[in-house]
Amino acid sequence: MEKKKQVIKRRTKKRRVCPFCLDKVDILDYKDVAKYRRYITDRGKIVPKRNSGICAKHQRMLAMAVKRARTICLIPFTVD
Repeated sequence: MEKKKQVIKRRTKKRRVCPFCLDKVDILDYKDVAKYRRYITDRGKIVPKRNSGICAKHQRMLAMAVKRARTICLIPFTVD
């Protein structure tokens, strides 16, 4: 008897593309709070790169912008 070979279908994941790279953003402005509000959790923490889909270069820029905005009180450090 012949054995039938099982065909295993593998799904390939679509690679996430950095939204800032698509818009060709060079510098993230710390005063534009609305732009990076979605990259901050409800607790006030910065969302990690693996969850947000941002490239490493823009993740570093985002972290610096958020920290600067926190320092001048545009964004709270924590939730009350």
